[in-house]
Amino acid sequence: MPIIERDPWRMQYFEGVACPDDVNVPTEDADSYQFYPRYCWVYNKLLICATQGLEHGPHGVMPPRFPVFSKPIYNMRGMGSGTKVIESADEYQRQHAPGHMWMPLLTGEHVSTDVAVVDGEPRWWRHVIGKPLRNGMFDYWTVLAESRPGLEEYCGEWLRRNLQGYSGMINFETIGGKIIECHLRFADQWVDLYGAGWVESVVELYAHHRWSFTDSDRRTGYSVVLFGGHGLRYRKVDRNVIDALLQRSGISSVQITFHEDKPPKMHAMPPGGFRLAIVNCWDLEAGLEARERLALEFWSTQKLRTRKPKSTRVVAAQS
Repeated sequence: MPIIERDPWRMQYFEGVACPDDVNVPTEDADSYQFYPRYCWVYNKLLICATQGLEHGPHGVMPPRFPVFSKPIYNMRGMGSGTKVIESADEYQRQHAPGHMWMPLLTGEHVSTDVAVVDGEPRWWRHVIGKPLRNGMFDYWTVLAESRPGLEEYCGEWLRRNLQGYSGMINFETIGGKIIECHLRFADQWVDLYGAGWVESVVELYAHHRWSFTDSDRRTGYSVVLFGGHGLRYRKVDRNVIDALLQRSGISSVQITFHEDKPPKMHAMPPGGFRLAIVNCWDLEAGLEARERLALEFWSTQKLRTRKPKSTRVVAAQS
């Protein structure tokens, strides 16, 4: 098993790929932080702002203007935990939280970008855009076949200035062309949509510091996400249901994205909902239909806790 994967629902993407025993390929930020002490500063979001000349400061330093975007300086669990928009100085004083920071409230396209890097030089790019819902949730993500030349120029220049000597995968999150987060890993949610041979090329990158993926079958894909309400204890759906969905045309994979034996509050989730499943697909309509089928399955496993149907209603969205 070449990939250090903490989420068992994503092990399916890495099974059967040969890898030297001494090669570590991280998919989690905590592992990346430990593997790369020279570069782990990228998880400090104050420094991400500083390297771009963006206004920023820890809570306790008054922003010169509002609104601002507030978030933890470090967030190793992801999923938008602890993020919020602060509209005024009065609200800022009320929302003061140790370990949090503020930065400009950026606007524009929100993009997740995976980059293969050799000695600080980008060798391969893939961009993904999300359709947002509310409170940190996304309806689905589109894994784009096309490039983003302007974004690649900006992030490539940032890489050359700040990560010289690094070889491995990088994930950027950007809004309006500005970097809001950098991760020393790739996004493991839609690996199967990158094409045959991609995982093997990642292993070669970490083992030999070279990139050889031809990317000859690049096409647009989709990652469709199902959310449920917070406060419920969910059970996984029958495996036969998942197997039937995988037989449908246009469906690439299905992930059931929670630990059944862990309390819901022990999962890192966005404020808007509890992520139940992800359907990766080549056909968006097929993915949306598969999500609806899963929603019905999850709904059927729940017991009513109040007399209000809203308490057991399943809401669709994304990580």
